[in-house]
Amino acid sequence: MLNYRGLGALCAAGMLVSCSAETPPGAELIARMNALCGKAFAGEITSNDPRDADWVSERLVIHFRDCSPSEVRAPFHVGEDHSRTFIITQLEHGLRFKHDHRHEDGEPDALSMYGGETADKPTGLRADFPVDDFSREMFEEQGYLASMDNVWSIEVTEDSFTYELNRPNRHFEVTFDLTQEVETPPPAWGSEATSD
Repeated sequence: MLNYRGLGALCAAGMLVSCSAETPPGAELIARMNALCGKAFAGEITSNDPRDADWVSERLVIHFRDCSPSEVRAPFHVGEDHSRTFIITQLEHGLRFKHDHRHEDGEPDALSMYGGETADKPTGLRADFPVDDFSREMFEEQGYLASMDNVWSIEVTEDSFTYELNRPNRHFEVTFDLTQEVETPPPAWGSEATSD
């Protein structure tokens, strides 16, 4: 696990957004994902909701594809569906987490760039992202009223990366094994348009 001594080394190397006396909240998590950059890992559904049955049989892969001290873009591949990219951005007060959803032609889905910002300082290598106002407005317009109370979470340990979605009567969780790299998947749909 990367500690603050390790963060100091990243500061010396110019790999963090801010290297003031106080490391920005969430910088440790961003640094850990930067250490995974270029690598892909397989995952599995670790929650137990019958609504996710279709996903259980799919090959799930996360690819830490585009990384910098200020942002990490990690496509989340579900079988042959390459429409999803997680975007984690360093802010002065914490982190922002967004879901970039694209069609195969690269055009944004009607439901895209939803997510939220950390309300509390991220603890170590875990962060929770309550739904933001932009996403609430989108969910209301698109009729996804159940998503109005969404909270997304990511957690990185030595051995795993976990993504969660929580709201009343809903828990989704997928955990990726960081101990075993897998073959790099094809680029996410529209990634060329979003990596500038």
